[in-house]
Amino acid sequence: MKTYLLQPFRFLPTLLALAVFSISTFGQALAPVVPEPRREQLLNGLKLLLVPRPTEPQVTFRLRIHSGAAFDLAGKEGMMALLGDALFSDSATADYVKEELEGRLEVTTSFDSIDVLLSGRADSFERLAELLRNALLNTQLTPEVVARLREARTKIVREVGISPATVADRAVAARLYGSYPYGRVLSGTPETLARIQRADLMMAHDRFLASDNATLVIIGGFDPVRSMRVLRQYLGGWRKSDRGVPATFRQPAAPDPRTLVIDMPELPDAEVRLALRGLPRADRDRAAAIVLALIAQERWKTATPELASRAVSVTHDAHALGGVFRLSASVPSATVAAQAVESARAVLRALASTHVGATEFETAKRAAAATLARELEKPETLADVWLDTQTYQTSAANTAETIRALNALTPAEAQRVAARLFVEQPVASVAVGEAAKLSAELARVGGVEVLGAAAASTEPAATEPAKPAEQRPRATIQLKRP
Repeated sequence: MKTYLLQPFRFLPTLLALAVFSISTFGQALAPVVPEPRREQLLNGLKLLLVPRPTEPQVTFRLRIHSGAAFDLAGKEGMMALLGDALFSDSATADYVKEELEGRLEVTTSFDSIDVLLSGRADSFERLAELLRNALLNTQLTPEVVARLREARTKIVREVGISPATVADRAVAARLYGSYPYGRVLSGTPETLARIQRADLMMAHDRFLASDNATLVIIGGFDPVRSMRVLRQYLGGWRKSDRGVPATFRQPAAPDPRTLVIDMPELPDAEVRLALRGLPRADRDRAAAIVLALIAQERWKTATPELASRAVSVTHDAHALGGVFRLSASVPSATVAAQAVESARAVLRALASTHVGATEFETAKRAAAATLARELEKPETLADVWLDTQTYQTSAANTAETIRALNALTPAEAQRVAARLFVEQPVASVAVGEAAKLSAELARVGGVEVLGAAAASTEPAATEPAKPAEQRPRATIQLKRP
């Protein structure tokens, strides 16, 4: 009998070793090791990050122009997105890449960059380089091409713009940032696109599409020595900028604290948005903001049971000079809309003033890390790790470093960041739906402004006075990079 009692303890060291191994393995999964690329630079300043994998049958080119829609001219939102469209203006090129090269062609524009994804069979390396060269050095900006691209993009934004959720997202961004770049519509509107002229695109092409304002990542089955010869041949003639092009953005005034109501009476549901100014992409507290968004989302749903089965999200979107901490929900009635706005504000106040529970915090932290880790599974998203470091001039901006920061994050740090984000920060709020009902209910929890109906506007509630615009120095982006 004594022997049987002692036997389990004989295996205790082994069990402890397995437990330690499991914990360390799990930790490694949340903090992925990203390989260091081979770094080269052409004489024209184009940075090259090469990751050769000889056995892979595919090769992926990821080019980033380190200037995006933040540089759209005033009143001409969508200019940089339209310039991105012009890089591969012939739709047959995408078909050729897909059918003949068995790859993919995509061009996307963000506030901070224009990104090109071009992939294909490994044996088509030279052809892919040639396609990229033609796009950059021979961009088609004839009057006919510009008119066709503008018409195509206008059609797309008309189709997307009728979504109530999109209307709410755009309205709360404009409410929060005003005419500051992050308050504008990145893809443009039919009205702003109509103002963009060929000369605007030619100016943007000349200023921003320069070799020393770009980074090219190549991952997959290619030979580094041969690839360098090909890249010098095709991209070595890409023009280098002759001077830096600085741009300044005056900081926006504090947003109006009243809830903006947009009348769309035909909607069966209402869309509710609340937003605060968030952190820049390079800010080391960004990891904490991501965790706080997940915690806020669960608390908001708990505080408003009617949201449990609805479309609800809380996100923190970070850009070069700032970000947006946004709470979004689709609600069944005006009464629930008012409840959702009130409970959202209470959730943010509580996060800033009270400690986060250990279980709640760890659950959110692991969920955030797992989501970010999944972004690194594809070659094109892995390339973003290095590209983000180049765009924002710090490794703290990339996904891998954010995951490491999440692993080291403590509840005390999270509360410190919550106070930074939510204490004395004005909240912009928007509701889209039947204006008469929404304004009546929302007036119970604060001031209301009905879009296009100044007479129906009410003053802000006495408990939430409007804050004066904060005087801040101009923020500057210097386009010319070392």
